[in-house]
Amino acid sequence: MPLIRNPILPGFNADPSILRVGKDYYIATSTFEWFPGVQIHHSTDLANWDLIVRPLSRKSQLDMRGNPDSCGVWAPCLTHDGDKFWLVYTDVKRKDGSFKDTHNYIVTSHTIEGPWSDPIYANSSGFDPSLFHDDNGKKWFINMLQDHRRRPRYFAGIILQEFDPKQGKLVGPKKNIFRGTDLDLVEGPHLYKRNGWYHLLTAEGGTGYQHACTLARARDIWGPYEVHPQKHILTSKDTPFVALQRAGHGDIVDIPDGKTYLVHLTGRPTTQDRRCVLGRETAIQEAYWEDDWLYIKNGPVPSLHVEVPGVQDDAKYWAEQRYTFERGLHKDFQWLRTPEPERIFTASQKGLTLFGRESIGSWFEQSLVARRQTHFSYDAETVINFSPTDERQFAGLTAYYCRFNFFYLTVTAHSDGQRELLILTSEASWPSGALNFPLSEPVQIPNEGKVKLALSIRGPELKFYYALEGQESKQIGGVFDASIVSDECGGHQAHGSFTGAFVGVACSDLNGTAMEATFDHFVYRPVKHKTDRYEI
Repeated sequence: MPLIRNPILPGFNADPSILRVGKDYYIATSTFEWFPGVQIHHSTDLANWDLIVRPLSRKSQLDMRGNPDSCGVWAPCLTHDGDKFWLVYTDVKRKDGSFKDTHNYIVTSHTIEGPWSDPIYANSSGFDPSLFHDDNGKKWFINMLQDHRRRPRYFAGIILQEFDPKQGKLVGPKKNIFRGTDLDLVEGPHLYKRNGWYHLLTAEGGTGYQHACTLARARDIWGPYEVHPQKHILTSKDTPFVALQRAGHGDIVDIPDGKTYLVHLTGRPTTQDRRCVLGRETAIQEAYWEDDWLYIKNGPVPSLHVEVPGVQDDAKYWAEQRYTFERGLHKDFQWLRTPEPERIFTASQKGLTLFGRESIGSWFEQSLVARRQTHFSYDAETVINFSPTDERQFAGLTAYYCRFNFFYLTVTAHSDGQRELLILTSEASWPSGALNFPLSEPVQIPNEGKVKLALSIRGPELKFYYALEGQESKQIGGVFDASIVSDECGGHQAHGSFTGAFVGVACSDLNGTAMEATFDHFVYRPVKHKTDRYEI
């Protein structure tokens, strides 16, 4: 079979749940505070994947206004019971501190494209829910159990309870079936049945550099569960120099020829500080069964290159993406938290128009539309038409991680009304989230006319550029540390930032008048660069 290169879903595609229905494969990944919720990718060969739907697209399914950074939709699980698709997910309302407010829901659809149902509430006892369809017709709901009294960690084990689809609720007793190993932080459960054994795959060690996939099995679904002879069937925790780090949180799938594969999250750190700018990505590993235990081929360390049935389309990966908006917003883009996108943007023949709302980094309603950074080096550009009247109105181009970490080239105005260009950033300002000044002196520009805004990232270096109509591009500001827009600098302590870098456009009007900014187009151009040891 052909050899492909990991990851198969580059750039912020964490917590993969994989499913095969006939000849079609689907992977669902977490989206956290980005709307619409959950990304579902499709493939027929395990090598090439296309984003086909984000199923949580209505207010009745998901409203994340007020959710803090790296909260929202965690660890979806996608399954099929022979009749319809089932998707379970968590909407996290709070994660920092002792208490975790984690609400678990179930939606269904007869087709992967939808429409997906309104949610059924399941429980709030923990996160990372999963639904298992047993061969006796029963459905089982499992999730990690959190206990705010437990020190130093609140991970208390994996709980199991029956789900009754007719009543639309959990029924019967619930039991803590697995408390994990000494690696601790047990989460991300998935159940399977094979040769009379129930196999429980979990994630342990947190989502940082100690992450791992742990496997256990039992003859009875209630346990007791025996831990795998290797304990952790996949991990990079003891091999800090391999390409795929932070390996864990996996799910398995069988293909028609009888082979088994495991998909898992991973991170590819860069710079001396080991920062994962692209966030947690999805990789795949070939696996095999021996004595009714699953093993990873050449494991437990994940492989950068893996044999799968298909041939990877490298040309598509490196192709420039030029987005226009006459047919609406392209599927590559998302926005933050709100289920009412009509309040923050409209896409039409004249371009993408953003309505200035709250400040960049707001947890409630901000106008920010962006796509994932999926390459270590790239160029991005847009053309903006915006006529601010004072310093409380600003719009432009942003490289964004969260409210604590972004770079933002804005068109704004001085308090006297003179239009100018200004770079804003809150890089590495946790816990204050304060802006850092001065990054560069403001550049005065004419009060009317469109402005081209651009940025280039080459590995750890970020530069901004601008051009007035009919003029050549000029650099504005210095060289900034692009690696700051990463999980490791996302405003939280260890295991606390879960998304990835985005690039896009934003508009704020702190006067409350919803001033409009219109963007003609948006270009994302991948670049092969000598600093990118994973891509050259």
